[in-house]
Amino acid sequence: MSDREPPRRRVPGPARPVRPAAGQRRPGSGARPAARRPAPARPAASKPLRLGSPRPRLRMVALALTLVLIAFVVRLLQVQAVDASTYTARADQNRYVGQILPAERGGITDRDGVALATSVDAYDLTADPTMFTRKQLKIDDGPEQAAALLAPILGVDQDSLVRKLRPKNKALRYVLLAGRQTPQVWSQIKDLKAALAKKSDTANVLAGVFSTPSSKRVYPNGDLAAGILGWVNADGKGGGGLEQELDKELAGKDGKIRYAQSGGRLVPTVGSTETPAVPGSDVELTIDRDIQWAAQSAITDQVKKSGADRGYVIVQDTRTGQILAMANSPGFDPNDLSKANGNALHNWAVEDAYEPGSTAKIMSMAAVLQENVATPLTHVVVPNRLHRGDRLFKDDIDHATWNLTLNGVLAKSSNIGTIEATGQLGKTQAQANRVLYSYLRKFGLGSYSGLDFPGETKGILAPPDKWSTSQQYTIPFGQGVSINAMQAASVYSTIANGGVRVEPTLVRGTKGPDGRFTPAPQPERTRVVSARTAKTLAQMLESVVDDQEGTGTKARIPGYRVAGKTGTANRVDPATGKYRGYTSSFAGFAPADNPRVTVYCAIQNATKGSYFGGQICGPIFKEVMEFALKTLQVPPTGAKPANLPVTFTP
Repeated sequence: MSDREPPRRRVPGPARPVRPAAGQRRPGSGARPAARRPAPARPAASKPLRLGSPRPRLRMVALALTLVLIAFVVRLLQVQAVDASTYTARADQNRYVGQILPAERGGITDRDGVALATSVDAYDLTADPTMFTRKQLKIDDGPEQAAALLAPILGVDQDSLVRKLRPKNKALRYVLLAGRQTPQVWSQIKDLKAALAKKSDTANVLAGVFSTPSSKRVYPNGDLAAGILGWVNADGKGGGGLEQELDKELAGKDGKIRYAQSGGRLVPTVGSTETPAVPGSDVELTIDRDIQWAAQSAITDQVKKSGADRGYVIVQDTRTGQILAMANSPGFDPNDLSKANGNALHNWAVEDAYEPGSTAKIMSMAAVLQENVATPLTHVVVPNRLHRGDRLFKDDIDHATWNLTLNGVLAKSSNIGTIEATGQLGKTQAQANRVLYSYLRKFGLGSYSGLDFPGETKGILAPPDKWSTSQQYTIPFGQGVSINAMQAASVYSTIANGGVRVEPTLVRGTKGPDGRFTPAPQPERTRVVSARTAKTLAQMLESVVDDQEGTGTKARIPGYRVAGKTGTANRVDPATGKYRGYTSSFAGFAPADNPRVTVYCAIQNATKGSYFGGQICGPIFKEVMEFALKTLQVPPTGAKPANLPVTFTP
């Protein structure tokens, strides 16, 4: 349709003369005019088509374009102005990669600097699951092929590797295949990767396997002192023993590195930021590796020979309280926990609570002497049976009436004589109980030893007003009260140290990353009995070993004066809570007149041969004590023993 106006109708005027065409003769005046042809008939004029105006459409298009432009401008302002920092952070997150720089774990050494636990270079082997897909490898079984190659090298189940390389989360870019692998393992995998990369007709199914530097904990001496050291778990943290207790000092502080990457590769021109890792501190123990070996060897042999559940030996410096050895049997190798018995992953020397038996009589005697109610020469008549409370008490053997000195009561380990002696601590039995209880507490019973060792028990010592009728008479000879081996050893070290209890210690000090050695804090010291009482007790303990009437003759050491005490106690079965079997023990120190070393041994539930403490623990005491005295170069004193009398003539 046209937008022009319709043509206007013309009014006819006079006809104009028609010019003749070229070559024609113009008619004259007398010529006859030519006849006019009739005009052809015109068709009827149709109604003109009118077109719509484009302006509304143009306005709509312009408005739409304006709105789109406004939206773009608003979004641009939001991105570049309002949320600029957020998007920058997101961009950096995708562009920059952060990586932890693991700190080197501090080592653990014995008192002479011999390594007991150390860390070596290792690698965490990782993979990017997206690089094992069909899109990347052009094959369907990439994870299966990779797992088949890796499983025998890593010692890992093949199916578990396949599950890691083909995760349910298709966007997952990182999985840990195996942690803390040796450099040899990573080298073997690198060689395989290189060999596959050279084959143009084979997909490199190991291209997505990578490594991250790490470290591996190594215990050079195998199971030696494993109960003390503990182990490091899969996360690189202490899982038991001193590794757990001192984890903060040993672990150090991890560092960080952050760098720009493109396509998984470092962009060196952009730069990086790094916070260096701070290595952990080295820890020096009070343990002497050689004495530890002697103690562990002796107790392991005896536990096997006796068919016992377990046993432990503690060697302590009487003057400083430092632990020279703490051995457990059976033990475990912290280098390979997969082969360890779960029940052996303990330091039973501090975790096991048991009734000590006759080795506890030294505390009863200490109370009697300190309270001046008797002397070593006091006469004690010991019948074959003694009725007290609701029970009839006896000694370990039937006998006629013994005429013993107080010294003889200890030498022959008489339960009845001990009950009679401690009964003199008060005008009533209740008063005597309170006095005895106060001394047991001073010696450390019912309290933690001071080692702060993971899992340590403080034993069981009820207050005197809670003692049952039988406990009033059994606690003086070591039944009805529970202790651990460390507490028992500390009792004898207290006597050996002139009556002063020194808290036991396992750590001499730490050496920081700067190489500076920091000694451990001085242990707490507590006066328990007087020096005079302690000296008298040492002389009485000599009679246990040297006198033919004593129960500890197997602990004699030629050339040295030895003070010691045997113990054979009914043992509570932890499974049933009832008495079953025995706890056999021996405790003592040497030289008796100038003590340097305390040795304590205990064996639980011996089922073969003798179960008496003097018979199976006395020889262990002798073996370990002899070795310790030689190692520490402690000479005999040469002085003669007191030879206190054991019996009297009525």
